[in-house]
Amino acid sequence: MYKIICPLIILLFCIGCSSETPSQIPTEALYFPPLTGITWETKTISNLGWNQNAVQPLLDYLELKHSKSFIILVNGRIVLENYFNGHDANSPWYWASAGKTLTSTMTGIAQQEGLLNINNKVSQYIGTGWTSEPLEKENLITCKNLLSMTSGIEDIANGDNVNPESLQYKADAGTRWAYHNVYVKLQDVIAQASGQTWSTYFNTKLRDKIGMNGTWIQVDNNSVYWSTTRSMARFGLLISNKGKWENTVIVNENYSYEATNTSQSLNLGYGYLWWLNGKSSYHLPQSQAVFQGSIIPNAPNDMFMALGKNDQKIYIIPSKKMVIVRMGDAADNTNLALSDFDDVLWQKINALYQ
Repeated sequence: MYKIICPLIILLFCIGCSSETPSQIPTEALYFPPLTGITWETKTISNLGWNQNAVQPLLDYLELKHSKSFIILVNGRIVLENYFNGHDANSPWYWASAGKTLTSTMTGIAQQEGLLNINNKVSQYIGTGWTSEPLEKENLITCKNLLSMTSGIEDIANGDNVNPESLQYKADAGTRWAYHNVYVKLQDVIAQASGQTWSTYFNTKLRDKIGMNGTWIQVDNNSVYWSTTRSMARFGLLISNKGKWENTVIVNENYSYEATNTSQSLNLGYGYLWWLNGKSSYHLPQSQAVFQGSIIPNAPNDMFMALGKNDQKIYIIPSKKMVIVRMGDAADNTNLALSDFDDVLWQKINALYQ
């Protein structure tokens, strides 16, 4: 039904720098909503000195493009929260591959608890034979290779399948970047290392600690997270604060930094399952071509992103202390993560604070 694997198809191969305009950066303390209830502080457009006349064109565009929900946080406070097309604040929606970043975060948590080391080979945790590769090749694949999409496993022929027969050798681990559903094996690694089910460990160590709701649903080969939009915003807020919720470290700052910066030299626009804007080049799934310029030219250069099928999005912009969430159906035709919708959307977001 909904596939978590979402190769990044870009209709807009633009070259150039972000057209971001400097905006007023808030100086007040970062706000975190209570873990329970619906209380969440707000900030008005006028309080921020933003352009009220730009709000309605943005909302009209979001509704036109089949959005279900949209939230902007600044310094943790809600500036815009809107629901469309029959959706509301209590309605769950699927994250698709934006949920890969949840797996990335859980890997960091398991590492800080001493349960695993991302530099260790995957077979150390789930045993050998998890691929059909020769043993010496399989043992080259580390947890970090799964985080950075450099496993070297064949990425096209067998689709999303992650059974051993489908995980075939293409190149030595670390020598080739290719987007593949094999990352989900990290959930097996964490389950084995923790002695708990993936969902139990996730709920205890992340979801419940930041007041999220939601659940993992298995769809064929894909582990798909569903939650409310505010839960997605809570996660974005956590990551924007380098893994810390109020005074509680959920995932340490060192790992958070590694996860949201370039993780290897093959695709500068990719961290640990996070997409990175503003790099000099980026690499596309299902292609070995390298494209010059920023992934979303109109967006801030320091932005990093969780991107999922049919335009599920978390944008995190540290320089603006901003988190943006969009959930919904595909803006145009079905797409696998990114389309020209992103760049047009950012034109309209920029208009808020120009």
